[in-house]
Amino acid sequence: MALFGKKIGSKKEKSAKADAKKHVARAKISADGVAHDIIRAPWFSEKALIVTEKGVYTFGVSTRATKAEIAGAIKEIYKVTPKKIRIVNLPAKKKAMRTKRGVGSRVARRKAYVYLNKGETIKFS
Repeated sequence: MALFGKKIGSKKEKSAKADAKKHVARAKISADGVAHDIIRAPWFSEKALIVTEKGVYTFGVSTRATKAEIAGAIKEIYKVTPKKIRIVNLPAKKKAMRTKRGVGSRVARRKAYVYLNKGETIKFS
C-alpha cells in the first residue's frame, strides 16, 4: 500500500526468485570443496548397515547443513545423485560421570539418510 512506489510483483514471485538465488549459492558452496565439512563421516551402526541393502546410506552431517547442501556434497564426493534426503536431529544426552560433578552431557548430533536410485551404490574405502 505504498503511495509513491510501483507495485513490482506479488510476494510469491519475490520469494521464488529469492529461493532460486539461495539454491544457486548453496550449489556454489558445495562446489568450492566444502563438501567434507558438510558431510562429516558415514554412520556405521547396526540399523544403518541394515538399510544399506535397500539403497539408503546414513551420514553424520553438520548441524547447519540443509538438504540441498547435503545433496551437492554427496554428488561431489561419491559421484551419485540422491533421490531423497531425510534429516534427523539427535538431542544431547545426559550421562552419569564418575567424578565430583556427577552428570555430563553428550553432544547433540545430526544425521542424514540419503536414498539412492536403484542400481546406484556408494563404496566406502
